Amino acid sequence: MKLKLLASLLFLAPAGLSVAGEEIPDNVTRYVDPFVGSTNFGTTNPGAVCPNGLMSVSPFNVMGSNLNVWDKDSRWWSTPYCFENKFFTGYSHVNLSGVGCPELGALLVMPTAGPLQVDYHIYGSEYSDEYAEPGYYSNVLSAYGIRTEVSATTRTSAERFTFPAGESHILLNLGEGLTNETGAMVRKVSDTEIEGMRLLGTFCYNPQAVFPMYFVMRVSKTPVASGYWKKQRVMTGVEAEWTPDNGKYKIYTRYGREMAGDDIGYWFTFETEEGEQVEVQMGVSFVSIENARENLEAEQKGFDFDAVRAQASARWERDLSKIRVSGGTEDQKTVFYTGLYHALIHPNILNDVNGEYPLMENDGVGTVPEGQNRYTVFSLWDTYRNVHQLMTLLYPDRQLDMVRSMIGIYKEWGWMPKWELYGRETFTMEGDPAIPVIADTWFKGLKDFDIETAYQAFIKSATTPGAQNRMRPDVDPYIERGYIPLGVFAADLSGDNAVSHALEYYIADHALSLLADSLGHAGDAARFKEASLGYRHYYCPEYGTLRPLKMDGTFYSPFDPRQGENFETAPGFHEGSAWNYTFYVPHDIKGLAKLMGGKKKFVDKLQMVFDEGLYDPANEPDIAYPYLFSYFKGEEWRTQKTVKMLLDKYYRPEADGIPGNDDTGTMSAWAVFSMMGFYPDCPGEPHYTLTAPVFDRIELTLDPEYAGTDRLVIEKDGDGYIRGITSGGKPFRGFRIGHHEMLQGGHLVFDCR
Repeated sequence: MKLKLLASLLFLAPAGLSVAGEEIPDNVTRYVDPFVGSTNFGTTNPGAVCPNGLMSVSPFNVMGSNLNVWDKDSRWWSTPYCFENKFFTGYSHVNLSGVGCPELGALLVMPTAGPLQVDYHIYGSEYSDEYAEPGYYSNVLSAYGIRTEVSATTRTSAERFTFPAGESHILLNLGEGLTNETGAMVRKVSDTEIEGMRLLGTFCYNPQAVFPMYFVMRVSKTPVASGYWKKQRVMTGVEAEWTPDNGKYKIYTRYGREMAGDDIGYWFTFETEEGEQVEVQMGVSFVSIENARENLEAEQKGFDFDAVRAQASARWERDLSKIRVSGGTEDQKTVFYTGLYHALIHPNILNDVNGEYPLMENDGVGTVPEGQNRYTVFSLWDTYRNVHQLMTLLYPDRQLDMVRSMIGIYKEWGWMPKWELYGRETFTMEGDPAIPVIADTWFKGLKDFDIETAYQAFIKSATTPGAQNRMRPDVDPYIERGYIPLGVFAADLSGDNAVSHALEYYIADHALSLLADSLGHAGDAARFKEASLGYRHYYCPEYGTLRPLKMDGTFYSPFDPRQGENFETAPGFHEGSAWNYTFYVPHDIKGLAKLMGGKKKFVDKLQMVFDEGLYDPANEPDIAYPYLFSYFKGEEWRTQKTVKMLLDKYYRPEADGIPGNDDTGTMSAWAVFSMMGFYPDCPGEPHYTLTAPVFDRIELTLDPEYAGTDRLVIEKDGDGYIRGITSGGKPFRGFRIGHHEMLQGGHLVFDCR
């Protein structure tokens, strides 16, 4: 599916950097296909966004023309867009990418023509001529012949609609969206400007995690008429004041102050000439309407859609060209750069241009220090495994601000984030994931943050009794016994995930022990190192897997280690089977192998996971499994073979080219690292396991302030298994390399002849 072929024609690259006799082209954005991952539950969308920007503008097509209920509820839609759907009901503003629960996807802007309609079942349209590139999306609405285009700055949108001759409209629907929360307000400011707010939240059905989003919207042409609409209750015995074609939606034509409710909207009507363009701008803020207006005025000087698009494209080119590759196929380059693109969507800048942001779990407003940014959308159970390691390597200034944001969250709320969303903690998934993120950042030389406060936060979550512990509510048996039995804690519909919880704590405590040691806390280092080895309690020799334990310390029965492989509930495990979790102790692989009876039995069992389809490429606990073979001398070829197989099978330049939820870039970051030939398989440890890269040459542009060098070059000679490796021109022994060691060498060469 060459959805991006047009981009190559539109943006022919000039001669680029010459490397080893081959031109590495400029304009690497031509290899990004924003449609990748937009089906097969990848839950990405092809909308316009800037790197780590607050604003994103996505086509919204999850509602069908013949539906009276949300289509998203029938298939657990958690994205505003699905590639197969072709019924467009507007552009949603501020969206999540790759997540597994519905949220945001609100402030729907829709252009129409002909008689005014405000019921989305009626005004929605099929579409054609769909095109997307980083920072830009467009289509043509079949029902109206309207061409729509959108782009974005960090905090604002730019939209351009090319209308036919006659009566045309721009609608702002404040009632629909992906969020399970309701309620909005809109106020007319002038003939061409409106302002308001929309209540959002309850991500993954946390009923208290709600938050407001404020907006200011402007149109470039003065309308001939405008007004509000509202969905009415069914009335009997009273003559309706609205037209039958608009059903239960009442259109207000002589009211111009403000309106609030669950299903409301605002409409602008224009008389347009054939081909006339009307532009729309929207600024948003999570602090106030005034800040939304200030964001809009700061980031867009008047209406200039082409300038916004060019700026967004330039920002993506700057960020994506941090890595230049040569060799490989066109499809592989598309997979690679699209993966890097997806990994740079979240986390998002939260603060406004004046530095203000909503305090964590607090009604107040904070202000970031000048030159820094506050970030949000910390899907840490996902991103602690590889996204933050990628940020540390390539975008260290942003990673530092993300760490500072986490520490700020602790100062404001008393706990580090787990799955934070716009100043609210959703408590989604498990573990204590901020620990390995911040430890990894610290060990890799990014130290311009308050490590002592971070350490204080880590000790608090690791030792506070469960009744008062917001991060580890089942910590008491974990501390007392070294494991968590079934029956202690179950917070959501996924059931009792005792083993999954404990495994996450083991990884966090391993990172904490390393950090404690580096900070001179020897007693804490020993304590948490011992705690991190508690996974041994769960090992069951009868099955050769980890197995849940009951309150009395005996193994749970009846037990089937394959239960959960089809995403059904399995006691002890979250969204997986025992086989998805048994090797999930990356900090003590040699110890696990010893429990299993030695290297051969470990390798045989791990190979069986892949041979019998027990590996789940779409779920985080086992995504590092391919790299575990390389912990054992003579078995490294299995890592190389398996990584190549997984890349070829699950990552393709197609709409279904990501193996399930992208999880705010985590699955994409797996592909980016794997294609470069190194992967951070143990979060919190500043090391990588090596494998054969996909490309002949990879050049990474680095920040010498943090990396000690301005580039890292990786080369491959041949396409077979690795026969030898050199680093900095010297032979390198083994397949695991330290972060600083790799950067100091500056040049990795893989002999794969």
